[in-house]
Amino acid sequence: MSAATDTKQDRINLRLKHSAKQALERAAGFEGKTVSNFILTSALAHAEKTIHEHEVMSLNNRDAEAFFDALAKPIRFNKKLAAAFEEHDQRVTSK
Repeated sequence: MSAATDTKQDRINLRLKHSAKQALERAAGFEGKTVSNFILTSALAHAEKTIHEHEVMSLNNRDAEAFFDALAKPIRFNKKLAAAFEEHDQRVTSK
């Protein structure tokens, strides 16, 4: 869908102190944006940063190598692991 046909349908309303509104209006003015556009672009940038921090794992070379080595090794079932799987099968009813 192009930007011209992608209509805005959702809405967010918020209440804020007068001083907060003034600060937003001032900042939006410095960037030549409307308050709505300033809030939206700022909130989306922060949302993307937050999502990235929670969904992306960065490892240094040593840790990345240890991680991939662990993935490449065959699984060795010991008694504790087998017991954990058995307990899981008993507790979880939906599969």
